[in-house]
Amino acid sequence: MSGTVAPRVDAGPVEWFAPDDPVLSWDGVADLERTADGWLPRRIPAERLATTPSEGFASCAAMPAGVRFGVRTDAAELTLRLDVTGGSAPLDVRVDGALVRRAAVSGACEVVVPLTEGPAAGGPGPHDVEVWLPHLGRTQVARVGFRGHRALLAAERPGPRWVAYGSSLTHSMFAAGPSETWAALTAARRGWRLHNLGFAGEAHLDPVVARTIRGLPADLISVELGINVYLRESFSPRSWGPAVCGFVETVRDGHPDLPLAVITPLASPTRERVPNKVGLTLEQVRDHTVAAVRVLEGLGDRNLHIVDGLSVVPVDEAGDHFADGLHPTADGEHVLAARIGPALEGLLRPPAAP
Repeated sequence: MSGTVAPRVDAGPVEWFAPDDPVLSWDGVADLERTADGWLPRRIPAERLATTPSEGFASCAAMPAGVRFGVRTDAAELTLRLDVTGGSAPLDVRVDGALVRRAAVSGACEVVVPLTEGPAAGGPGPHDVEVWLPHLGRTQVARVGFRGHRALLAAERPGPRWVAYGSSLTHSMFAAGPSETWAALTAARRGWRLHNLGFAGEAHLDPVVARTIRGLPADLISVELGINVYLRESFSPRSWGPAVCGFVETVRDGHPDLPLAVITPLASPTRERVPNKVGLTLEQVRDHTVAAVRVLEGLGDRNLHIVDGLSVVPVDEAGDHFADGLHPTADGEHVLAARIGPALEGLLRPPAAP
């Protein structure tokens, strides 16, 4: 095997677990698919993918953006056996919320992470260990091992559940690591449970996504819409508004009263007033999206909200925060988290009194 390997801790034999073992508390997944080389976490149920006959969408759905598993343990060492293809993102390991390892992974590899380093060093009792899989590429998990532990429990995840749908801006192409996308940062700072449904280039309001969100447990939903529609010309001025309404209404079949935020396109200076092949400018996509939300509000949806993309990143700031006029830089991910997070936080209702 190839890959990044750290010196092993002398703490007895490794106890191995299959990825579907209940002790590994997964979050951000729709299912774990058994393959010849391990388990493939998917963010969309595998049996429903054929309803969107797009190779790009199927590829994105197999990228574990926001997918992680967690345990509470006093183990001295963690070992991961993985097979990673088609991506360039690292793997992150966090202990008690702090990043202790960011490992480059490729191909069939074994990653060994001493847990006696970092914030857990010398501390008594178990610690919360969370492994974030690379958010780009395809990662199959073969086995997970722990060494030198007396306590090994599934992580407790009591926080509100947030489902975040969107384009590459939600998938986060240039984030420093999978736990530093704007969505991951937003969730971590507030103790939310993130299910990331960002699909680079593939946010076209596919019914399978709306149906998936409809069936997922959630306390808050956000849908970042419009940039892929402009770039790929997948909707016209006639069809975009009805598509937005239909997508939201399908989600509402399962979540009639939850706060649902519609995030309109962030600034993209070279596209704001340039018509695409179906005659839509990015400004018009933004306007049609807002108009669709107002229609649904008029029909009685009282917990639907707009987050104006231009308030997140104004046109005159795009050069400061975007790598290519469209996608946030690694630092830009932190800017998005600082600006979108408070807007979403304000939508969550306080918990009901016991």
